[in-house]
Amino acid sequence: MSSHFILLFLAAAAGGTVNSVAGGGGFIAFPSLLFSGVPSINANATSTVALWPGTLASTGAYRKALSAELLKRILPLVIITFLGSSVGSILLLKTRQATFDKLIPWLLLAATLLFSFSGKVTAWINRHHSESGPSAMRVIGVTMLQACVAVYIGYFGAGVGIVMLALLAMMGIENIHSMNGLKTLLATCGNAVAVIVFIIAGAVFWRQALVMIFGGALGGYVGAWYAQKMNPRTVRYVMILIGFSMTAYFFWRTSTFR
Repeated sequence: MSSHFILLFLAAAAGGTVNSVAGGGGFIAFPSLLFSGVPSINANATSTVALWPGTLASTGAYRKALSAELLKRILPLVIITFLGSSVGSILLLKTRQATFDKLIPWLLLAATLLFSFSGKVTAWINRHHSESGPSAMRVIGVTMLQACVAVYIGYFGAGVGIVMLALLAMMGIENIHSMNGLKTLLATCGNAVAVIVFIIAGAVFWRQALVMIFGGALGGYVGAWYAQKMNPRTVRYVMILIGFSMTAYFFWRTSTFR
């Protein structure tokens, strides 16, 4: 048992570190809980709770890039994120354990692909950013897309950040620091709702969560300290490798034990 807690602490520390540098910490935290014997739905809930404080801290780090005008512009996205994430988290708790077990490799594959093609999405953002403010129809369209993203945040969440960057670009936001700050803010809002739902439902394994919260906080601090010295591209390649490895493993496990 003690070896499991050591694994979870190290996994959370690694997840917090890569989240502060390149994102994708969920690729480490969620599978580590599964390997330690936590049921998949509880593992997803516990991972969300464990990594949320680090996400909240990251939002605070971007406070200088978040002006009142920007916050007012994305208010519809914030509201729909709260609503959508509540739907997604409740949907997760209503999912049968066996069904979610079968969904895990597909969710990991989708998240890994999103993470892998983030460079191309960023290039698209740079080519198609709005020179003027978004029209009312564009705001409505982006808000509806964010509603789908928010449901995914509450249900699983991994790899969704790059999609939100694209949506923010469609809102006419160009500064990359502001975009990252707003993306982190939206993720924090969505996961805050999920955390509350999971806690009320009693879906969190608290012993594991507390160990991971400390590990994630330590990793986030270390990652933030060394972020400018590390090569984000190298970290991203490692996370892609881990993502595809975890995807392959869970596809194999699903086919073997069904």
